[in-house]
Amino acid sequence: MLEFDGLYKAYGSNQVLEGVAFTVAPGQMFGFCGSNGAGKTTTMRIAMGLARADAGAVRWNGRPVDESVRRRIGYMPEERGLYPKMKVGEQLTYFARLHGLDAGAAARAAAVWADRLGLAERRGDRVEKLSLGNQQRVQLAAALVSEPDVLILDEPFSGLDPVGVDSLAEALLEQCRRGVPVVFSSHQLDLVVRLCDAVGILARGRIVASGTVAELKAAESGRQLRVVAADAPAGWAAALPGVRVVSEQRGDTVLELADGADDQQVLAAALATGRVSHFAWRQPALVELFRGAVAAPVASAEPGAELAA
Repeated sequence: MLEFDGLYKAYGSNQVLEGVAFTVAPGQMFGFCGSNGAGKTTTMRIAMGLARADAGAVRWNGRPVDESVRRRIGYMPEERGLYPKMKVGEQLTYFARLHGLDAGAAARAAAVWADRLGLAERRGDRVEKLSLGNQQRVQLAAALVSEPDVLILDEPFSGLDPVGVDSLAEALLEQCRRGVPVVFSSHQLDLVVRLCDAVGILARGRIVASGTVAELKAAESGRQLRVVAADAPAGWAAALPGVRVVSEQRGDTVLELADGADDQQVLAAALATGRVSHFAWRQPALVELFRGAVAAPVASAEPGAELAA
């Protein structure tokens, strides 16, 4: 179990983290989402000992993450952490040796991961000669080459083409299948939905929503109705009590109902305009949850709070 427990961090008067707390179980993929400057990178840097928390701790299996534990973490920083003059194969072997593999095992692992991530033909090239996308692949291979017990990846899919995205996604899922907890940050919410077992949304240094994608959607799903009535005139629902029109286009209307509002009254009003072809509670997409969570004021200082909407 990888545990982030009540992390606080300030740089001068800038409070970057305020009680960030979440856990990642063995074999779980956790998507860490938030706007630029929300504190995602700082959280990961604290886990890797590259920044020191003012309060709180990061633990692995109940033990504080120290240097010996970090040797078993595969880490990919957001900024490039490669040696530009070193050849790809030599670089991967070097990183594997740093994590404790012997020379033979390191060389074999470097060859395997170069091949897995589409770099087999570039093993003899210096990193500075590669495209940015291929440099990203090298950095990912460097995080995976030591067969780590934990993976912490900061924007790992950035700059990858669709083939590279698929290769990395399968590699991460394979790590989860062998019990590795994986944390990755990303602005590509479609990938978060596709890959992650759980999600945490960070805003202004606090976790404002956390849980599985299904749980986050369920928390919001009771608020909105989608009604499709092709013959309904514009504004047909505007006067209904406890109802707010979220969007309305060509008979396709999304409504937000206040607590106590009667959905059957909405249905009756829609049927009065003509045929209703669709009437259902609407589950928001993750991008909508993200926008709502990061835009809403933080309602509680308690870490791990659910959607503050």
